[in-house]
Amino acid sequence: MKKDIRRSILAGSWYPGQPQTLRGDIETYFRNVPEREIPGRVIGIVAPHAGYVYSGQVAAHAYNLIRDAAYEKVIVISPSHRMHFDGVAIWRGAGYETPLGVTPVDQELAEVLLAADGPVAEIPAAHAQEHSLEIQLPFLQVALGEFSFVPLVMGTQDERTCRRLAEVIAGAVAGQRTLVVGSSDLSHFHSHTEAVRLDSVVLEHLKNFEPDGLLEDLARHNCEACGGGPAAVAMMAARALGADRAELLKYANSGDVTGDRREVVGYASAVFFAAS
Repeated sequence: MKKDIRRSILAGSWYPGQPQTLRGDIETYFRNVPEREIPGRVIGIVAPHAGYVYSGQVAAHAYNLIRDAAYEKVIVISPSHRMHFDGVAIWRGAGYETPLGVTPVDQELAEVLLAADGPVAEIPAAHAQEHSLEIQLPFLQVALGEFSFVPLVMGTQDERTCRRLAEVIAGAVAGQRTLVVGSSDLSHFHSHTEAVRLDSVVLEHLKNFEPDGLLEDLARHNCEACGGGPAAVAMMAARALGADRAELLKYANSGDVTGDRREVVGYASAVFFAAS
């Protein structure tokens, strides 16, 4: 079994490379989130995966809800941007590194996911240059402190793969306090008006807890989301683990940050929880 560390590829570019600066930026994002209480146990979230200057504040709306929570298992699911492959790639190394430290991989859970009759396989190359998973970790490190996790990168995001992955995850962690994170941005490089139109379709599905509807509209090209699969899996797995409510937390696009609304990228955060 490999025990290597997956080194950061984003420090100093997509987010600050200095630990104090990185932690300070995330704490500032958290302070800028309005007070919001979720009446229940958070099981799943969706958060964006752009550089923090663009999407960090949107992501903070989700991660602020789990600050100091205790989870037995954390699973982060992202899309693959750089490598084409079938199924879902797991990383079995010792951990993922960011400037805030190394987050260890939960080897026991990883083994269970690999042993299941599902789409998960060990494909280290799929993790080597993938940004959309790593970008979630500093937020998790600040929000949760010490924890172990399982990193999953989806090479295929079709309905069958999504449904099977959600089933495998739910079966592996049933009865345990688990957080499932789906990493997704929304539409890319449309005008602000067109982006809002396309993204509103995704937002409705997130708000209404509709993974099937999301996948259907993505397949029909009624909307865009480069992490539509991870978002759908987060919803499916969260529901299987007891979540019965959803809330859309925040939507914005890059034009809201840069002021250039000619070609923007959309971002959203959402939460799925078991109502108390």
